[in-house]
Amino acid sequence: MAKEKISYDALVIGSGISGGYAAMELTKKGLQVLMIERGRSVEHVVDYTTALTPPWEMPHRGKAPLELLKDYPKTARVYNKINEYSAHFYTKDALHPYLEDKRFDWIRGYQLGGKSITWGRIALRMSDLDFEANAKEGIAIDWPLRYKDLAPWYDYIEKFVGISGNVDKIPHLPDGVFQPPMPFSCVEKDFQQKNKKFGAKVIHARQAHLTQPTDEQLAIGRGSCQYRNMCGRGCPFGAYFSTQAATLPVAKKTGNLTILTNAIVKEIIYNDTKQKATGVLIKDSITKKETELQAKTIFLNASTLASTQILLNSKSKRFPNGMGNDSGVLGHYLMDHHFGAGATAEVEGFEDTIEYGRRPNGFYIPRYRNIGGEKRDYLRGFGYEGESKRIHEHCLDEFGVEFKKKFTRFGPWQIGLSAFAETLPYEDNKVYLSQDEKDDWGIPLLVMSADYKENETKMRVDMKNDAAEMFEAAGYKNIKPYDEIRGFGRCIHEMGTARMGHSAKNSILNKNNQVWGVPNVFVTDGACMTSSSAVNPSLTYMALAARAADFAVAEMKKQNL
Repeated sequence: MAKEKISYDALVIGSGISGGYAAMELTKKGLQVLMIERGRSVEHVVDYTTALTPPWEMPHRGKAPLELLKDYPKTARVYNKINEYSAHFYTKDALHPYLEDKRFDWIRGYQLGGKSITWGRIALRMSDLDFEANAKEGIAIDWPLRYKDLAPWYDYIEKFVGISGNVDKIPHLPDGVFQPPMPFSCVEKDFQQKNKKFGAKVIHARQAHLTQPTDEQLAIGRGSCQYRNMCGRGCPFGAYFSTQAATLPVAKKTGNLTILTNAIVKEIIYNDTKQKATGVLIKDSITKKETELQAKTIFLNASTLASTQILLNSKSKRFPNGMGNDSGVLGHYLMDHHFGAGATAEVEGFEDTIEYGRRPNGFYIPRYRNIGGEKRDYLRGFGYEGESKRIHEHCLDEFGVEFKKKFTRFGPWQIGLSAFAETLPYEDNKVYLSQDEKDDWGIPLLVMSADYKENETKMRVDMKNDAAEMFEAAGYKNIKPYDEIRGFGRCIHEMGTARMGHSAKNSILNKNNQVWGVPNVFVTDGACMTSSSAVNPSLTYMALAARAADFAVAEMKKQNL
């Protein structure tokens, strides 16, 4: 069957946080860009169908009925992801299967905007504590860049994205360009003053929510956070950063962007004579028609594992084991933050106070372990995301009038800490293509094989106990430490598998995010990560995408791509 051929300056595969940013930067620089998304189209505001819907208008008051859960047998393992309000923003596992050598919760969002619609919005910078750790400790390989290489790009994107936060002067958690932070609750102020344990600092969450929009942000239709805490349904106010609210409006305004949805990239096409990629082969997800799309450069931002799946399936005479895979490490060194350990407690003395509105974030305690000469029996460390709230009086045994009365009365204040921790890069934590099973579009299924090891297990002792000790030192009551070990993928921070490095002998990408041996292919999503740090990674993905786009355009002008 003859394949239709269409040509562009650049193809951007994926429309999530990093793909949207890459597309915006390339179009602003004058390139004709095609953004390829394998899922459906989602239009800002119009397609946030439950954003303003009160619970009493939902058939099951927002809870997911069993019939709905049948389509999400793996995503539903993450207890709070599938509900009536937001299930349509998550990929149905039943239609898009994968295989598990070891349990892996692959949480996906196949739609325009990807997971930028549903991400947790914590936006933190990595530092040289992170970029230098592998080299200093002899773990995996060294990063090919340092904080100074990314610092100006962090500045650049933070001004556009809009991060609420505070200048805290913590060397290993660099300050950024912030809008005013969302204020602490009375309990959080109390905890900040009382918590001196371990030298851990309680700071405002640095989160991608507008609190004081700039003229640039207002001009594209974004507004301040409304304190509704319904972010997972899509934000009609554009208050939190997403592809729909921020990067797409700017890219569209240039007139240089074309969007193709329901298009699954099967492989990137490599030309042996030209020694570079010439385009991609896609399949229409509905008709299954094949089309070859040609371009001068390609940005791969399909999400960590989807990008690696495409590279593994992009085989040629030059790259029989997958594009750029001379080293054999493609698919290896998979990472995800491990979490699900911490503590909760009750706080006395603020019974006359409640919060106004529903703030969509909490507070943060940056990493403090294995810093400044302190040594534990494990490497690296963790930070805590925290929250406080007043809970209702216990009334589950009541009904009728008495139930209604009790539900109008607030119970005690509760505070919680949940650790987010670094996972080391291990060669045998990997993904690979199935030799036998394919999806409905003829693409080999991805097989997941990863678990946490001794270093992570040792760290979790402190993750649980430290939280409890902090609350005890603050004088709080009814302290409940917990450690609910959760499998890979559940944190939804999957990273690695196409890592950056100094050499084609042990990495897939160079310092500019170019695939070794294929200079016109760039990978700027989580697949590029060489280590995971303990901080949330999305801000780093965007900084790398903007930096690589700038480099790519400069190289194209020099006719090097």
